[in-house]
Amino acid sequence: MDVLYAYHDSLLHQISDSYYRYLFDEINWSQRMLAIKGPRGSGKTTLMLQYIRYKLNKPREEALYVTADHYWFYTHNLVETADTFYKHGGRHLFIDEVHKYPGWSRELKNIYDGYPDMKIVFSSSSALDIYRGEADLSRRVITYTLPGLSFREYLSLEGHGTFSKYALSEIIGHHRDIADQIRSQIHPMPSFKKYLRHGYLPIINESSPDDIPVRLNQIINTIIESDLAYIQDYGSGTAFKVKKLLGVLAESTPFKPNIAAIARKLDVSRDSVYTWLHHLENARLLNLLSAQGKGVAMLQKPDKVYLENTNLAYALNPNPNIGSIRETFLFNQLVNAKSNVRLPKQGDFVIGDVTIEVGGSGKTNKQIKQISYAVIAADDIETGSGNKIPLWLFGFMY
Repeated sequence: MDVLYAYHDSLLHQISDSYYRYLFDEINWSQRMLAIKGPRGSGKTTLMLQYIRYKLNKPREEALYVTADHYWFYTHNLVETADTFYKHGGRHLFIDEVHKYPGWSRELKNIYDGYPDMKIVFSSSSALDIYRGEADLSRRVITYTLPGLSFREYLSLEGHGTFSKYALSEIIGHHRDIADQIRSQIHPMPSFKKYLRHGYLPIINESSPDDIPVRLNQIINTIIESDLAYIQDYGSGTAFKVKKLLGVLAESTPFKPNIAAIARKLDVSRDSVYTWLHHLENARLLNLLSAQGKGVAMLQKPDKVYLENTNLAYALNPNPNIGSIRETFLFNQLVNAKSNVRLPKQGDFVIGDVTIEVGGSGKTNKQIKQISYAVIAADDIETGSGNKIPLWLFGFMY
């Protein structure tokens, strides 16, 4: 166990409390078993290490952070590790990248049942379905999801101050007052343009803006070649075709997909394309949009396909269409704020009874004038009027 404690100590010494993701305060850390899911680079590891170092306040022997792909697990299993840890006084076990450990759900269940006074926190890829492992964890684990940074969080991380979050209804109903309050601290447009290009993941603290596209391409490769390979049992040929599919989509997203044409281009079945689209959505590389009144079954054609965030768009295409960037941003922020977003017959998005049309500063009501409750999310404006709301303000929902 000494090698695990040495690794644990090394990581704790590198962590700081200068910034906490919003989810930190929303997690009920007292639960016996917690899962934290999220895309690569969103800060799941930092979240756990910050909790151990700054909030847990337990003696060293009581808490241990491990990563499931550590070489220790080449010759030891999780249950054995937990047993040794427990016998030496351990009561708080943190397991990172659990999806990389074969049989993870079965062994977590055994630890949970066998050591009732031990608390377990584990992280996993967004693509992992925690409730469909080999063992039933549904009655044991509480799951939290950590998305990439909101525009609100990005401003705080960049040192521009602390800002409140607002529900969609508050933004729609009081956007002028909210925008004026934020503008008393910062003029948002320059930072918003930077955020769209490279501000979605906390790796901005570790890389220069010019390096972000390279880092994002490395993350994409790791998600497909490693995470999905573990979770979905991809072979190298499948991983290559999935990357090729993502490349095809990146050329023209958002768009209404022609599944038959994509299948011919990749020389695979239509069912494979449907399945891979949903795998990429679960891995937080895509967001899929379906029309109002339509289900979300696996083998069902989405009505529109978007890259998951605008940074991916810039990483995969140096000159993406600005209209696509605007829609991608708004869809991303709505999804991350847990809104149920659908494609309306008129407009770009509908949430409940609210239709949103996205555009530039000159966008008018022409396309939505027949809709009873509709707003415009307009780019390149600091404040709005009437039903025209600054696009950047939708980045304050989480």
